[in-house]
Amino acid sequence: MNQPVLINRLDAERLQRLIDEAADADLAVAEVLERHLINAEVVDPEDIPGNVVSMNSRVALTELGSDRRLVRTLVYPHSLAATEDAISVMAPLGAALLGRRVGEELEGPPVAGRPRRWRVEEILWQPEREGQFHR
Repeated sequence: MNQPVLINRLDAERLQRLIDEAADADLAVAEVLERHLINAEVVDPEDIPGNVVSMNSRVALTELGSDRRLVRTLVYPHSLAATEDAISVMAPLGAALLGRRVGEELEGPPVAGRPRRWRVEEILWQPEREGQFHR
C-alpha cells in the first residue's frame, strides 16, 4: 500500500492557484489534483525526503506489463515548452506522479480503453534534495 502523498507547502500553494484558474478543458484533471492536495500531507520544502516526486523533479518511470521506461520532468504548464521531456502537473499522469515515492505504483491514463500502471523507479533530480527550497 502506498504511503501518504507528501507535497511541499510552496508547491501546494502554487497548485491551488492553478486549480482555481483551470480552464474548462482542464477541469477533470484539476478536480483530481485538488483531491490529491486535500488528501496529501503538506510539509515545508526542507522536510521533503529525497525519494519523493516534487515539482520540477526529473523522474524515471516504468510502465508495468510492458517494461517501457520514460524519463520526465514534472512541471507547471507554463514551463512545458522550455523543459525537455516535460510532463505537466495538469496532465493525468503528471497529477498522479506528484508526491509519490520511489517504488510506488500509480495509474496513468488508459490507452485504447486499457488501464496503464506505472512504477516510480528513480528520482534523477529533485530541487529539495539539491537545496533549492524556494524555486
